[in-house]
Amino acid sequence: MSYAVGPGDLVICVNVAPNHVTGEPVPLVAGETYRVLAVMEFACPCGRSDALLDVGVDFAWCQTRFRLYPKPRAQTTTRKISAPKRKEKVR
Repeated sequence: MSYAVGPGDLVICVNVAPNHVTGEPVPLVAGETYRVLAVMEFACPCGRSDALLDVGVDFAWCQTRFRLYPKPRAQTTTRKISAPKRKEKVR
């Protein structure tokens, strides 16, 4: 997933299991979206991912906790633009 995620992308948290290494509860919220601040190409100690994501909560989290949030598709809309009416001078 590290190749698809970059700084500024939105990710959704899908795994709020306790910390892989320490077993402590994580401050992340399942179903919450986070903005990626940085992607660190460093193997997670759990061995399941090749990068850690910094989302601004504590330090960095295993990328397996997140899924890339789909980017909204651009929608084109047509607008009716009204031109000002010209007034003729009458003498």
